[in-house]
Amino acid sequence: MSEPITICLAGIPQGKGRARAFVRGGHVGHYTPEKTRSYEGMIRTAAMQELGSRPAFDEPLEFVLRAVFPVPASWSQRKQQQAITGDIKPGKKPDLDNIAKAWNDALNGVVYRDDSLICRMTLDKRYGPQPLVVVTVRPMPTFRDQHSVGGVA
Repeated sequence: MSEPITICLAGIPQGKGRARAFVRGGHVGHYTPEKTRSYEGMIRTAAMQELGSRPAFDEPLEFVLRAVFPVPASWSQRKQQQAITGDIKPGKKPDLDNIAKAWNDALNGVVYRDDSLICRMTLDKRYGPQPLVVVTVRPMPTFRDQHSVGGVA
């Protein structure tokens, strides 16, 4: 089984922007907003640096994402501490599924051959001292891996 890979990207988590449509010469076209293209490019760059010369995964995978948001400075010290300890969650935009979508699309073809290989996702939004997104991609253990005796399957 391959070793997991963890990618960190500092900054406020961003969600995937909705594709926009336009009509030109009687034909409908679509494009991804610049902000989304730029964010996905930063994700790909961080992933390629972390991956190094390793090949992309080509096996069933688990995708774990933690989006960490900055604590509002306007909050009281007590409320800020509650946010840091996880007692208060960031129930605000961007939506967690849109953050995951941006990361899935950016990592597709870089960290894994295709996002259809993802069989389990764990997603989390929280407050923290520094805004960032941390994603770990790891191979899914098989029944045989979990029940081998002495490490021999």
